[in-house]
Amino acid sequence: MKKIALAILALSILMSGTAIAQTLDGRAYTPGVDPNIDLFFANWQDSEPFITHGTLEERSIFTEGDPLNPPKKGAVLSFCNRFTHATLPAGKAIEPTNLKGEQEIIYILSGSGKMKGRKVKTDLYPGICVLIPANCKFTMESSGSDDLTMYLVSEPIPDGFKPNKDILVRDENAQPIVSTDVHWCHIEKGFFKTNDGLGTLENVITITHAPMTIGHPHSHVEGVEEIWAEVTGTSIAFLGKQIRKQPPGTAYMIPPDGNTPHCNINTGTSDIKLFYFARYRDHEVRK
Repeated sequence: MKKIALAILALSILMSGTAIAQTLDGRAYTPGVDPNIDLFFANWQDSEPFITHGTLEERSIFTEGDPLNPPKKGAVLSFCNRFTHATLPAGKAIEPTNLKGEQEIIYILSGSGKMKGRKVKTDLYPGICVLIPANCKFTMESSGSDDLTMYLVSEPIPDGFKPNKDILVRDENAQPIVSTDVHWCHIEKGFFKTNDGLGTLENVITITHAPMTIGHPHSHVEGVEEIWAEVTGTSIAFLGKQIRKQPPGTAYMIPPDGNTPHCNINTGTSDIKLFYFARYRDHEVRK
């Protein structure tokens, strides 16, 4: 009986420690001590356009910087090159492009068009996500009456990495639901993981929140780069000790300090959807 009692006591102490580790910081927000979360939020409409691929108009959401102490708003990336909103005007096409030392992931938001890699061709419309590997010449055109718009992620590739030979296409509309209960309520559809040909990133997905649901608040440690970008609906983003409205076109990155929790809250009557991409570990040590 004594051994059983000691075991129960030890288990209670262990569970207590775990609970404390998961408890949110109860201290009030302190400027200069807690992260300024406004530096970790950005909307592409606040950025000046720049041209890539000959005719593609990009507007920055996140750029390279310091994820623990951003030098300016949105300069938070240390593993990805950039995260942007891109527009290809109706009737226009990009120049044939061959990426060197980087790969791109595009997620179509509106409009219609076509893309061609080496041997793969695909129609482009909302919900299509394409992984464009390094050293693969590709073209893209906006063939509808409206502009073709998208989120675009540029990831560097590690030394010795072997990219896919051709573009890889996933249609969100045809993808199965992977889960409905990760972090309490996330309804997940997957696009790409490491084995699909990602070099720096480890996961590219969309997450849907049903009305009147909240994700499980949790934080991330140094080395994790995780971004949430609103696609449809307006949610409430909880980051650190404050909340912000998150309309479409707005994204946030979680400061990787191990003490800044985050989640999204849907207080509306319709689903909201977010585009998500993340890097957790070096490519060489993933299993």
